[in-house]
Amino acid sequence: MELDLALLNDKFAAITDSSSEDEKSFHKAWERSNRLSLMFMRISIAKNIKSTIPQTESAREYLKFVEERFRSADKSLASTLMVELTTMKFDGSRSMQNYIIEITNITVRL
Repeated sequence: MELDLALLNDKFAAITDSSSEDEKSFHKAWERSNRLSLMFMRISIAKNIKSTIPQTESAREYLKFVEERFRSADKSLASTLMVELTTMKFDGSRSMQNYIIEITNITVRL
């Protein structure tokens, strides 16, 4: 399906009458890939996150905006997990095994 075509390649200049058939077919495949990639990314992102990402017609730009948005989210998540991990105490309300599993899960997420 070549969905990654728009993410891996830059958009070519506008197609003209003198463009070769290969250029025309590549441009058509790139347009399709761009449109489908954007659609899949917009569908899979939660609404509250989607509203903070600027609208664009390029899948590559959209992916860069998502990356920038999550760069700050990763830092805040990491600090939240560190606080949770360092302040956890075994209170006896659950088994020691469950407590250790919870600590391990937080460590993996971190």
